Amino acid sequence: MDHVVTLKVDLRDERADALNHGLELLAEAWHSFDAPRPMQPPVSDRTTGLIGGPLPEVGVGVRAALDGAAVVLDESLAQSRPRFFGYIASSGLESAVLADAMATSHDVNLAAESGGAELVERTALQWLGEFVGFPAHGGTFTSGGMLSNLTALVAARTRAVPASRIEGVDGRRLTVYTSLDAHASIERAVEVLGIGRRQLRGVPMDPSALAAMVASDVAGGLQPVAVVATAGTTLTGAVDPIDAIADVAREHGMWLHVDGAYGLPAASTEVVRHLFRGLDRADSASMDAHKWMYVPKACGVLLVRDVSVLMGAFRHESAYMIEEEGYSHPVDATLEYSRPFRSLKLWTALRAHGAAAFRGAIGGNIELARELVELVRAHPRMQLLVEEPDLSVVPFRRIPAKGDVDAHNMRLARLMQSDGRVYVTSAVIDGVACLRPCVVNFRTTSEDVAAIVEVADELGVRLEQGRA
Repeated sequence: MDHVVTLKVDLRDERADALNHGLELLAEAWHSFDAPRPMQPPVSDRTTGLIGGPLPEVGVGVRAALDGAAVVLDESLAQSRPRFFGYIASSGLESAVLADAMATSHDVNLAAESGGAELVERTALQWLGEFVGFPAHGGTFTSGGMLSNLTALVAARTRAVPASRIEGVDGRRLTVYTSLDAHASIERAVEVLGIGRRQLRGVPMDPSALAAMVASDVAGGLQPVAVVATAGTTLTGAVDPIDAIADVAREHGMWLHVDGAYGLPAASTEVVRHLFRGLDRADSASMDAHKWMYVPKACGVLLVRDVSVLMGAFRHESAYMIEEEGYSHPVDATLEYSRPFRSLKLWTALRAHGAAAFRGAIGGNIELARELVELVRAHPRMQLLVEEPDLSVVPFRRIPAKGDVDAHNMRLARLMQSDGRVYVTSAVIDGVACLRPCVVNFRTTSEDVAAIVEVADELGVRLEQGRA
């Protein structure tokens, strides 16, 4: 009879060595983020082989596994580097990274009573409200702008049609209004909510145009539910006129939500605070702290004026979460159940560095964007797409000596990405193709933004000469 050999493995093996070696690898990565590197390495054959293969029956050991993870990360697109100007994303603030690792280790669940973690979340929401000038009396931390915006619109729908949680929208034609350049998450949200994309009204955020469209819809038997103002569009960084939009929202009893996933932290700065006038009149506002507050993903935030509206939109009675005196259920104000302790990284970072340091870093990014504007203006081959950008997105294009300008810029964006010295993405604004760099990294310097124009022109010349 064959004997089956059982291999006894303790998952705690190598724990001390894993911690020390992991911290070494982390320190190496952080030091590498302080300065740009000449190129982004492609995914090597070695890495492809490392990633693939069958399910390992016997492990290679924690140290070797961590080394493999470091190789994979080094050959992945690192948004923490100072010359990454592509997606609007985190720059991996070190204090927040460590706090996030600690939160993950403790594996706190914010769905239920969680002691200090729940107090931290409430405090972080209050601090963020103070930071940007929004009267937050509650809210929630989410995975990002998509879920934050959806949560806000669930609250808006429930306030407008209280029976909708039980009966659905019951044939009502509900409408939501937003700017033409609003994020696609608003479109997804109205689809998920059953309001329907056809009832999402894209309108130039001129208050008279908005008021006219709402009045026309009301006359046609539709029910306005919400208006979403964008505080920093992904495409150009534009900020909608929140105060004027609030007037229209109030007149028609609509919920006003401010989607500030990218731009809302800039409301804290002296230099552009005026663009956010009226923010304090909104019912809710969203922000991705993993964008312009520099902390790692995921750290989406929804701030609300009245937390009871969230409770009315989400609270359920569950036999396994019985109400007891003094026992809270944070899940009653959110869409998610198993919700990680996302707020710890932001709370820790704000305590570590202070609001003034964040305000200064954000303001510094705006100044760097303005430097980029001047560099583009001064270059004979470059053309701005937005003459005076509101925040830190600076869309521009290179004008070749001959040929199709749009095709040239689309090819140029791809070439810059493969070149790796500076990472930018392409965009199409009013039918015109361009490069769309965005400055949201506290590590970025004047030298780094100057490299955008230098590399764009160098590679543009190569394209014109047929050498790329």
